[in-house]
Amino acid sequence: MDITKFVISSREKALLYGDYASYRTQLAGKLLNCRKKLNIATKNRGKFHPKVQVTADQISGNRECLHLQLLTAERAWAHAMAMKAAHSADTKGMTGKTRSHIVSRLEKGAGAAEKLAGALSGEGSGANSTDILEALAYAALLRGAAQFEKQSWESCLKSYSVSRIIYSALSTAAKGDIFKDLLSETIDPSIRYAAYQAKIPRTQPIPAIALKAFLHADPELVGRVKELNPNVLSQVDQDARQGSSGPEGAPTSLSWRGREVKIEDAAIAVAWASVAAAKSRLAERLSSAGSLPPKDMAAAYDDILIASQDAVDATKQAIDELKGEGVAQGDQRMQSLQITRTAVNYEMISWRIGRNRVLIGKADGAHLEFGETARRRKVEDEANIDEQIDEAPGRQIAKLKEKVVLYDGILQSIESITELPGVANDQQLSARLEATAEYFTALKCLALARSHAIAGNASNTLALIDHALDEAKKALPVLSTNDGSSTRNIQVNKRDVHLLARLLSGELQRSRALVEILNPKKTQPTAPSSTNTSKPLISQLSNYPVGGVDLDNIVQYPPRVESVPVKPLFLDVAWNYISYPDKSAKAPLKETAKGQEKATAAEQEAKPAQKRGWFGFGR
Repeated sequence: MDITKFVISSREKALLYGDYASYRTQLAGKLLNCRKKLNIATKNRGKFHPKVQVTADQISGNRECLHLQLLTAERAWAHAMAMKAAHSADTKGMTGKTRSHIVSRLEKGAGAAEKLAGALSGEGSGANSTDILEALAYAALLRGAAQFEKQSWESCLKSYSVSRIIYSALSTAAKGDIFKDLLSETIDPSIRYAAYQAKIPRTQPIPAIALKAFLHADPELVGRVKELNPNVLSQVDQDARQGSSGPEGAPTSLSWRGREVKIEDAAIAVAWASVAAAKSRLAERLSSAGSLPPKDMAAAYDDILIASQDAVDATKQAIDELKGEGVAQGDQRMQSLQITRTAVNYEMISWRIGRNRVLIGKADGAHLEFGETARRRKVEDEANIDEQIDEAPGRQIAKLKEKVVLYDGILQSIESITELPGVANDQQLSARLEATAEYFTALKCLALARSHAIAGNASNTLALIDHALDEAKKALPVLSTNDGSSTRNIQVNKRDVHLLARLLSGELQRSRALVEILNPKKTQPTAPSSTNTSKPLISQLSNYPVGGVDLDNIVQYPPRVESVPVKPLFLDVAWNYISYPDKSAKAPLKETAKGQEKATAAEQEAKPAQKRGWFGFGR
């Protein structure tokens, strides 16, 4: 009969492009068509047909009777979900009338499903044990939803447990992911929330809670499940034990910076136990492997990184659940989860940093090492060459760039630790994180300085080495107080810090010597000219001393009397008394010219005036 497949497929098709209201409308149309097929639909202005109880004989005779009950139950469920979705955005929550209306719709759907399960259980229905169990599980699912809205947590937990055990048995007997999706998306979250409201500890896994509630249910139902799959209850019991204990025993508490908190969530406990197991396996593998290549050593960190990420995800999910339930930040459970969150995130980031340190090389890349390429090793093996061949400068700089990228990743990880809750208030931890960041900053500057040295920039190399030594000196007092672990993580070894400080001191002296040697201004001094040797320095202030300064000839001593150029004086009073050499020669000429001009003017005045034209006018 495929009851579960019929229900789930109808929901998926309707909700793919619509919502619960449209699903309800579709179900109303299907229900009308089903009644028409059964000839029980009330016609327009026709006589009303009361609802007929579906019996086993009717179901065996016509499968539309089965669909009639399923569509009736689904329409009531869709109506309830549509009302719940419409009021989900209300800030004040649902009112009492709305909640009672939703409960009544779910009760109606659960009643229709229970009647269907009773009819299938009767003789002559033609249903097998799988069909009966599917009907019982569907009825328990709707009944659990109704009790969930009524906030009857004990009854809700019992109904959902019955549905979970039946669907678990059906998933093992049949192929397909329909039952598994229904368990993971609908039933398990409801059981977890109902168990929380019923004051059941979170350390108990969902299979254990469901099995305990199912065994207190109807003994006849337990017999039906055992008849379908005799090993299903034992398998569920085994899963419950594994979930409660975890690998090598799940811890019940967690210690972080002198604080011990209880682990109340089962998923966090299991994930934290997996982290402890992966840590021991990592230490054993690295100690027994001897000298491994960096990539193989980094691959050994994959298990512990996955386990720590699972712990982080489980903690985040637990915090989100409490926030969804409206638990305040000051609640004891929320405070414990925040400490757990900081601890598991610190653990995950610590191992991530350890993986990057392994990839960098020995002593965190302080030693200058360039591995041989595969092509060169092949040539050397074929030709039996024993001498060492240096790599090209371009490949050396490329490998140094890879180290710088890894250092940047470590520094970003350290910065993300400082953003975790409670880290800023811990002064000792903050100081150690700052010193660790300075240590890796010094290593990064050392790698950059080496790349500049390969490129021939001695001045840049000296500046970077000097800055790296300053950073290492700042980190040395803090990181030298205690020794780190043998396995690479965020804890820096005291030996590595002292090694870096000594190495940078030697590199600083070497870089200074190279700068002195390679500086052309000092290696090729320009000799001072012979003309300027006699002049003191005070007389040559406008000239740049290319060849150096003679400090023995700064000023003239004892001073001697010299002419000093000053601004000349110009006296306007003496202007009238200045005589030029050519002024006496030009004076008689000027007087003669003036006499001639006067005589000509007198002759013109002596001549009579001539009359022109009429009355003196005209031409």
